Amino acid sequence: MERSDPMGNPPEPRRSSPWIDKMFSGLAHGAALLTLALLVGIIGSLVVGAWPAISEYGLSFLWRSEWDPVENSYGGLVMIYGTLMTSFIALLIAVPVSFGIALFLTELSPNWLRRPLGVAVELLAAVPSIVYGMWGLLVFSPVLSEYVQQPLQKVLVDVPVLRDLVSGAPVGIGILSAGIILAIMIIPFIASVMRDVFEVTPAMLKESAYALGSTTWEVVYKVVLPYTKTGVIGGIMLGLGRAIGETMAVTFVIGNFNQLDSLSLFEAANSITSALANEFAEAAPGLHQASLIYLGLVLFFITFVVLSLSKLLLARLQKNEGSRS
Repeated sequence: MERSDPMGNPPEPRRSSPWIDKMFSGLAHGAALLTLALLVGIIGSLVVGAWPAISEYGLSFLWRSEWDPVENSYGGLVMIYGTLMTSFIALLIAVPVSFGIALFLTELSPNWLRRPLGVAVELLAAVPSIVYGMWGLLVFSPVLSEYVQQPLQKVLVDVPVLRDLVSGAPVGIGILSAGIILAIMIIPFIASVMRDVFEVTPAMLKESAYALGSTTWEVVYKVVLPYTKTGVIGGIMLGLGRAIGETMAVTFVIGNFNQLDSLSLFEAANSITSALANEFAEAAPGLHQASLIYLGLVLFFITFVVLSLSKLLLARLQKNEGSRS
């Protein structure tokens, strides 16, 4: 029982047993160390599995474009280019659209539409990636070919640089198609995060800005975005991570072509994830399998670089904010 103080002060709460605190601290430290151990284990297993390819090609694997299992000669340039280009196209499309969705839901949407529209956007994230891939191959690619690629090829046939960007067989599959499908897939993630962080902006700040005569865009640009920049960048990085690691949808629509004949947006290409999905089960032990694992190691490194750059960007923003204050 808690004892009252003779002077009439309220009783002090009894502290929990010391061994419970120690056990909790040990479990927390153990979980953190387990995460680091798993990370080190994954990196180590990738390096060990890829070591024959690393010994054979070294860093030249990154800019070698040849991928020929028959001749047992491999390079990852085509897959790396396809991964980076499709992810860039996806972000280029998804970020403005997601920003518009989040802005509409938090600032412009009527109350009766806000909830059903928000639920509809979130439901897009529940669609399996293979469904996106089948829809992209059977429905979207023919539309892209007939109404976008072929008209652009006719209009830009005499323009030296732009005609190369739209060249290729008019089949509607390639880097642009994969990038658009990825954009559709990551929009729900980015839009949901943006909407949530926009909603945590104190209403007093926004109402004060409106009272001073600010427009909706000025409130969002000068009040909401500075207050929520960390969450916004986090949402974008979440979408980028999903785009880089997506497999099945990209495999359906990118073309799975291991040669880089041109820089056309409609050219069939390949990505790291689609190459792993298509070839790993049939790869013979040796240089072929090691090269695929090397691609997995490169994908891990790309993800690490993206996350590091996002952390540096956030640190720079916070430093600039401190210098202004």
